[in-house]
Amino acid sequence: MLREAIESDRDMVLTWRNHPQVRKVSFTTHEIAPEEHARWWAAAGADPLRHILIFEWRGVPAGVVTFDARDPDAGVVWGFYLDYAGLEERGELMPAWIELERDAVDHAFDVLKVERIGGETLAWNAPVLQLHRRMGFTATKRYEREVDGVPQEVVWTELSAADRRPTKRRTA
Repeated sequence: MLREAIESDRDMVLTWRNHPQVRKVSFTTHEIAPEEHARWWAAAGADPLRHILIFEWRGVPAGVVTFDARDPDAGVVWGFYLDYAGLEERGELMPAWIELERDAVDHAFDVLKVERIGGETLAWNAPVLQLHRRMGFTATKRYEREVDGVPQEVVWTELSAADRRPTKRRTA
């Protein structure tokens, strides 16, 4: 389930974002200071074209999904990360991740009413690219982007409303 983020979620989201496994696959890999995170949180929260949503897994906050509709040519750009430590400890990382992606796709098309959802993934991040494919996303372009001053290959994946697959939900 996705819900709008509230101010009291801010520090929890920063903790998730600063987990080493999350930083490793991000475009900004340094540990984010509370002040930097607070500036991002305030700017994103004040922008009607950006959305910060909390993913709840079995009634517990377990991840964040962001949507950014500031570039009309891109449809809506999305990103996500999970409470890696908590989900890994409970052995729930993979099922929660799959559900987060389903919920994000549903939210983009059913709530935000967008025609296309897209996002960037580092080319070496095969697990994310594989899950995106499983959800119906298509790799539409590859390009280089600097990460920590080093050129990295990036894969842009997207899914159109017309190509959306029906989601299968767990019944647990």
